[in-house]
Amino acid sequence: MIVLIGFMGAGKTTVGRLLAARLGLPFTDSDEVIERQAGRPILRIFAEDGEPAFRQLEHRVIAGLLAGPDAVLALGGGAASHPLTRSLLGPVCVVYLRVGFAEAMSRVGGDHGRPMLARPGVPALYAERQALYASVATLTVDTDARSPGKIVLDVLASLDSN
Repeated sequence: MIVLIGFMGAGKTTVGRLLAARLGLPFTDSDEVIERQAGRPILRIFAEDGEPAFRQLEHRVIAGLLAGPDAVLALGGGAASHPLTRSLLGPVCVVYLRVGFAEAMSRVGGDHGRPMLARPGVPALYAERQALYASVATLTVDTDARSPGKIVLDVLASLDSN
Protein backbone atom coordinates (compact mmCIF):
# COMPACT_ATOMS: atom_id res chain seq x y z
CA MET A 1 0.00 0.00 0.00
CA ILE A 2 1.30 3.44 -0.95
CA VAL A 3 -0.55 6.45 0.45
CA LEU A 4 -0.16 9.93 -1.01
CA ILE A 5 -0.73 12.93 1.26
CA GLY A 6 -0.30 16.66 0.86
CA PHE A 7 -2.12 19.96 0.64
CA MET A 8 -4.75 20.55 -2.01
CA GLY A 9 -3.09 21.11 -5.35
CA ALA A 10 -0.04 18.98 -4.50
CA GLY A 11 -0.89 16.55 -7.31
CA LYS A 12 -1.99 13.55 -5.26
CA THR A 13 -4.60 12.34 -7.72
CA THR A 14 -2.59 13.03 -10.87
CA VAL A 15 0.63 11.55 -9.50
CA GLY A 16 -1.30 8.72 -7.87
CA ARG A 17 -2.85 7.58 -11.14
CA LEU A 18 0.53 7.63 -12.90
CA LEU A 19 2.30 5.88 -10.02
CA ALA A 20 -0.35 3.17 -9.82
CA ALA A 21 -0.04 2.53 -13.55
CA ARG A 22 3.74 2.23 -13.29
CA LEU A 23 3.46 -0.18 -10.35
CA GLY A 24 0.59 -2.23 -11.80
CA LEU A 25 -1.61 -1.40 -8.81
CA PRO A 26 -5.14 -0.03 -8.65
CA PHE A 27 -5.54 3.67 -7.82
CA THR A 28 -8.08 4.98 -5.32
CA ASP A 29 -8.87 8.54 -4.31
CA SER A 30 -10.44 8.61 -0.84
CA ASP A 31 -12.47 11.73 -1.72
CA GLU A 32 -14.09 9.91 -4.65
CA VAL A 33 -14.98 6.95 -2.41
CA ILE A 34 -16.45 9.28 0.22
CA GLU A 35 -18.63 11.01 -2.37
CA ARG A 36 -19.77 7.67 -3.79
CA GLN A 37 -20.63 6.26 -0.36
CA ALA A 38 -22.34 9.44 0.84
CA GLY A 39 -24.19 9.94 -2.43
CA ARG A 40 -23.30 13.63 -2.48
CA PRO A 41 -20.28 15.84 -3.11
CA ILE A 42 -17.86 16.71 -0.33
CA LEU A 43 -18.88 20.37 -0.59
CA ARG A 44 -22.46 19.39 0.38
CA ILE A 45 -21.27 17.13 3.20
CA PHE A 46 -19.31 20.07 4.65
CA ALA A 47 -22.26 22.45 4.21
CA GLU A 48 -24.94 20.11 5.54
CA ASP A 49 -23.10 18.12 8.21
CA GLY A 50 -20.03 20.20 9.08
CA GLU A 51 -16.35 19.42 9.03
CA PRO A 52 -16.27 17.20 12.16
CA ALA A 53 -18.87 14.84 10.66
CA PHE A 54 -16.99 14.83 7.37
CA ARG A 55 -13.70 13.95 9.12
CA GLN A 56 -15.39 11.02 10.90
CA LEU A 57 -16.75 9.72 7.60
CA GLU A 58 -13.38 10.26 5.95
CA HIS A 59 -11.66 8.32 8.75
CA ARG A 60 -14.02 5.35 8.34
CA VAL A 61 -13.53 5.29 4.58
CA ILE A 62 -9.73 5.48 4.86
CA ALA A 63 -9.67 2.74 7.50
CA GLY A 64 -11.64 0.50 5.14
CA LEU A 65 -9.39 1.29 2.19
CA LEU A 66 -6.21 0.64 4.19
CA ALA A 67 -7.62 -2.73 5.26
CA GLY A 68 -8.22 -3.68 1.63
CA PRO A 69 -5.93 -4.92 -1.11
CA ASP A 70 -2.71 -3.11 -2.02
CA ALA A 71 -3.24 0.06 -4.01
CA VAL A 72 -1.98 3.57 -4.49
CA LEU A 73 -4.29 5.65 -2.33
CA ALA A 74 -4.59 9.44 -2.50
CA LEU A 75 -5.99 11.04 0.64
CA GLY A 76 -7.80 14.34 0.85
CA GLY A 77 -5.66 17.28 1.96
CA GLY A 78 -7.16 17.36 5.44
CA ALA A 79 -7.17 13.63 6.19
CA ALA A 80 -3.97 13.85 8.23
CA SER A 81 -5.64 16.37 10.55
CA HIS A 82 -7.67 13.56 12.17
CA PRO A 83 -5.53 11.91 14.90
CA LEU A 84 -7.03 8.44 14.39
CA THR A 85 -6.42 8.65 10.65
CA ARG A 86 -2.80 9.64 11.30
CA SER A 87 -2.42 6.61 13.56
CA LEU A 88 -3.59 4.32 10.73
CA LEU A 89 -0.76 5.57 8.52
CA GLY A 90 2.07 4.32 10.75
CA PRO A 91 2.57 0.90 9.15
CA VAL A 92 2.17 1.97 5.49
CA CYS A 93 4.39 3.78 3.00
CA VAL A 94 3.26 7.42 3.08
CA VAL A 95 4.50 9.75 0.35
CA TYR A 96 4.14 13.42 1.20
CA LEU A 97 3.82 15.47 -1.97
CA ARG A 98 5.01 18.86 -0.74
CA VAL A 99 3.74 21.89 -2.61
CA GLY A 100 4.43 25.54 -1.83
CA PHE A 101 1.45 27.67 -0.85
CA ALA A 102 1.65 29.96 -3.89
CA GLU A 103 1.92 26.97 -6.23
CA ALA A 104 -1.04 25.23 -4.54
CA MET A 105 -3.21 28.31 -4.89
CA SER A 106 -2.24 28.76 -8.53
CA ARG A 107 -3.36 25.16 -9.17
CA VAL A 108 -6.65 25.16 -7.22
CA GLY A 109 -7.50 28.78 -6.40
CA GLY A 110 -10.48 28.90 -8.73
CA ASP A 111 -11.92 25.50 -7.78
CA HIS A 112 -15.23 26.24 -6.03
CA GLY A 113 -15.70 22.55 -5.24
CA ARG A 114 -13.05 22.69 -2.50
CA PRO A 115 -14.70 23.60 0.81
CA MET A 116 -11.43 24.50 2.54
CA LEU A 117 -10.85 27.34 0.07
CA ALA A 118 -14.00 29.02 1.38
CA ARG A 119 -12.60 29.18 4.92
CA PRO A 120 -10.79 32.23 6.20
CA GLY A 121 -7.15 31.66 7.08
CA VAL A 122 -6.13 29.29 4.30
CA PRO A 123 -2.44 30.32 4.67
CA ALA A 124 -2.55 29.41 8.38
CA LEU A 125 -4.26 26.11 7.55
CA TYR A 126 -1.52 25.38 5.02
CA ALA A 127 1.20 26.10 7.60
CA GLU A 128 -0.50 23.93 10.24
CA ARG A 129 -0.88 20.97 7.91
CA GLN A 130 2.77 20.93 6.82
CA ALA A 131 3.85 19.60 10.22
CA LEU A 132 1.06 16.99 10.18
CA TYR A 133 2.10 15.71 6.77
CA ALA A 134 5.77 15.58 7.75
CA SER A 135 4.92 13.70 10.96
CA VAL A 136 3.49 10.71 9.06
CA ALA A 137 5.58 10.78 5.89
CA THR A 138 7.87 7.94 4.97
CA LEU A 139 9.07 9.92 1.97
CA THR A 140 8.76 13.60 0.98
CA VAL A 141 8.85 14.76 -2.64
CA ASP A 142 8.67 18.41 -3.70
CA THR A 143 6.21 19.13 -6.50
CA ASP A 144 6.59 22.85 -7.26
CA ALA A 145 7.20 23.55 -10.96
CA ARG A 146 7.69 19.83 -11.67
CA SER A 147 5.81 17.58 -14.05
CA PRO A 148 3.80 14.68 -12.63
CA GLY A 149 5.98 12.26 -14.59
CA LYS A 150 9.19 13.52 -12.97
CA ILE A 151 7.56 13.36 -9.54
CA VAL A 152 6.59 9.73 -10.18
CA LEU A 153 10.18 8.93 -11.20
CA ASP A 154 11.43 10.46 -7.91
CA VAL A 155 8.93 8.42 -5.91
CA LEU A 156 9.88 5.22 -7.73
CA ALA A 157 13.61 5.85 -7.25
CA SER A 158 13.08 6.46 -3.54
CA LEU A 159 10.93 3.35 -3.17
CA ASP A 160 13.61 1.28 -4.93
CA SER A 161 16.30 2.54 -2.56
CA ASN A 162 14.30 1.60 0.56
